[in-house]
Amino acid sequence: MTETELSKRLRRTASDKPEVEVDFSPAAAPLAERLLPAALEIIARYPEGRSRSALLPLLHLVQTEQGFVSPGGVAFCAEVLGINKAQVGAVATFYTMYKRRPTGEYLVSVCTNTLCNTLGGQEVYDQLVEHLGVGHDETTADGRITLEHAECLAACDYAPVVTVNYDFAVDEATPEAAIGLVDQLRNGQQPTLSRGSRICSLKEMQLQLAGFADSRAGAVADGPAGAPTLRGVNLAQEHGIAVANFDPDTPITRTKPSPREESRGKLATVAEKATSALRTAAGKIEAAAGKVEAAAEAAGTASNQPAGDGKPTGDSVRTKEQK
Repeated sequence: MTETELSKRLRRTASDKPEVEVDFSPAAAPLAERLLPAALEIIARYPEGRSRSALLPLLHLVQTEQGFVSPGGVAFCAEVLGINKAQVGAVATFYTMYKRRPTGEYLVSVCTNTLCNTLGGQEVYDQLVEHLGVGHDETTADGRITLEHAECLAACDYAPVVTVNYDFAVDEATPEAAIGLVDQLRNGQQPTLSRGSRICSLKEMQLQLAGFADSRAGAVADGPAGAPTLRGVNLAQEHGIAVANFDPDTPITRTKPSPREESRGKLATVAEKATSALRTAAGKIEAAAGKVEAAAEAAGTASNQPAGDGKPTGDSVRTKEQK
């Protein structure tokens, strides 16, 4: 899919959508002109009153146009959702898949987390840095490649791994294989990925991440799990290891609450105990206060002199000395 075709896909008419009146700011207006129909389609996926949940795919939608989330993209998302730019910015800066500066046509990610690092991921990354002349989150001068080291690419069974625009490109990667991959990309070639779909541009991948179908042939792959993924299962079958009386077609019954429910139960128990303790303490304090009040009343009563028939104080006859 060319960039022109991508733009046409996103600029389709919204005649079947309800009219939406949004007074876009000058910063958001250029993107609104091109992306509003697609944005409304995304928002319509969510229940009424829950449109804010559309922010994640909307940010991907912005990246189909610009390749990154620009200040104008932040303004567009905020205004179409009726939230402020700080709320959009908080999300856009939290997730690494939202880029805050221009990115190359191909985002090459090298996993350097624990297992990939142990098996050579850092060496793969270091060799790419030297070969391309760029560091983490930097783009080559020709605008083709943006390189990044990733904390985890969810493929420990194939470690170390390299992805291109979030598709697995090189499994059990070596520096030589990774360098060969980026050289092909820079030369305009379409290298065959180790598994997954046909390679695409980062903007085209953002279209999929925004929740739209990619019409390119082979854009989405649905192949079987590879040998490294199935190794544990194969070893279990080879050695006759199986869970007794386990039927994979029978749903597993729950024998205990989930960790979240268990945690809630523990919190509820603690809260009940605390409430009970507070009530007991309050009762004791109230009882003690009652006793103090009763004792004070009794003491006051005891200090009162019995009433007599004599004249009140001050009305007695004064002696000469008193005068």
